[in-house]
Amino acid sequence: MAAWTWRFEAADGTEVQPAVQPEEFTTQGDAESWIGEHWKDLKEGGTDQVRLFEDSTEIYGPMSLHAEEAQEPAED
Repeated sequence: MAAWTWRFEAADGTEVQPAVQPEEFTTQGDAESWIGEHWKDLKEGGTDQVRLFEDSTEIYGPMSLHAEEAQEPAED
């Protein structure tokens, strides 16, 4: 059975300890639901971005936890 895990990083890509200790997830959906519930606490605790892994394969990332700071599209 695959294990889904998050890697927690600073903005420069170095690994950091998360403010909220995650579990090992059995589905991608469970992992994504968990990050959706805890991203604010993680961000406040020093995590800038995350990467999702299935076993040792990176599925996606880095995904910023600073969505509200993203550039807005320019108005025409």
